Amino acid sequence: MSRRLSGKVVIATHNAGKLKEMRELLAPHGVEAISAGELDLPEPDETGVTFAENAFIKAHAAAMKSGLPAFADDSGLCVEALGGDPGLYSARWAGPEKDFNAAMAKVEAGLQEKGAITPSQRRAWFISALSVVWPDEHEVAVEGRVDGVLIWPPRGKAGFGYDPMFLPDGFDRTFGEMTAEEKHGLPPHGLGLSHRARAFIALEKLCLKV
Repeated sequence: MSRRLSGKVVIATHNAGKLKEMRELLAPHGVEAISAGELDLPEPDETGVTFAENAFIKAHAAAMKSGLPAFADDSGLCVEALGGDPGLYSARWAGPEKDFNAAMAKVEAGLQEKGAITPSQRRAWFISALSVVWPDEHEVAVEGRVDGVLIWPPRGKAGFGYDPMFLPDGFDRTFGEMTAEEKHGLPPHGLGLSHRARAFIALEKLCLKV
């Protein structure tokens, strides 16, 4: 069952890049977004075995502690040649220092080890699971995906995480070379290209549009 999301919502993330994207996506709907970090909420252990489960864990924890609806994303890069890794552990591959240059190098080393040289051998996709949880534990959950190939060396300084090595299908620029509007701008002005934008379009239909 859908439910209208309005007023103030907690974005259950301590990741500055995700926070920026989520605020930009929510802004047109007049939703006031405050982050879990700004409320000094602890980060729960992500013990789920799917992106959807981890998104729910984060949103549920923030909703229960804040008394406000909470909005969480769990997302990651899945590489076909690496059996879907880093997947759920995409952030952990960057280590405690959040060094995504090192994480991208680790992905590339894995691809080289597999002899993955051609584009068809370097297929990958980003997944974004979004969860909105209200203090009464009502939940709305959606998922988005974008497919592409991994390039090396990485290109571009925009975006965050693995964006500079991800070339989405049908484009000649990586997510790291695209503006925020190009990457996750929503129709009618944008293409709704990114995994998070695609999940957000589904979420809009369920709880953001009348």
